Amino acid sequence: MGINEFDALKPKVGRRSFLKMAAVATASGATVAFGNEGVTRKATKEEIKNPFPGSTSVKTICTACSVGCGIIAEVQNGVWVRQEVAQDHPISLGGHCCKGADMIDMVRSKVRLKQPMVKEKGQWKRLTWDVALDRIADKMKTAHETAGPDSAMFLGSAKMCNEQAYYFRKFAAMYGTNNIDHQARI
Repeated sequence: MGINEFDALKPKVGRRSFLKMAAVATASGATVAFGNEGVTRKATKEEIKNPFPGSTSVKTICTACSVGCGIIAEVQNGVWVRQEVAQDHPISLGGHCCKGADMIDMVRSKVRLKQPMVKEKGQWKRLTWDVALDRIADKMKTAHETAGPDSAMFLGSAKMCNEQAYYFRKFAAMYGTNNIDHQARI
């Protein structure tokens, strides 16, 4: 395409249309300003100083990945209500990524799975941890006996520390397979 062909594709707004759009935008802005009057109030000095009275600060670690950035969680009546970055943390040095900034929402999510579940006859059913672990162990034992140890694949996680990765690898070797990899390679 030549330069003239691109000029033909540009949207054209005349002076009169521009002034009409500017007038509509100004009117809607003024309407919103009048509609919001008295809806909010300024926070008191006490609310700014302590927005959640009776809460406690708990130093914790972000679990989104294996870096382990520091988070200061503010907990009130057993509920995580707010979070701050741990400024004195030796790993994150007062910062964290978007996943860490959203950690409070992941913890408080209504769709977060909090107990083992299984789908039976099209319906989700809660299991106890003992029943869930027994089912997993039985399925792993059956797969090992019927199809051999290489029928299983062990997948590591970025959330594992060195010690956990060591034991995870040892467990795969005990199971009899070298089928082990890391989730970052998928």
